[in-house]
Amino acid sequence: MKLKVLYFARFREALGRGEEEVEGDFATLQALRDFLVADGQHSVLAEPNLMCARNEELCSLNEPLADGDEVAFFPTVTGG
Repeated sequence: MKLKVLYFARFREALGRGEEEVEGDFATLQALRDFLVADGQHSVLAEPNLMCARNEELCSLNEPLADGDEVAFFPTVTGG
């Protein structure tokens, strides 16, 4: 399966890129996240309160994935 992965806000800054293509067999967003974090370069995605979307729809990490999906990771927003 081939996925387009987008990174926003400080995730983009930490990774030095806004998007990439990832290939592998990922049943869920959590499986993709685990794969990315395991490489050491994506450790910023290990934080507990990130938000994610699949094909421009907010979703949970339990969301199933399919070939060609667009996935986005972004930090939660706080205000004050």
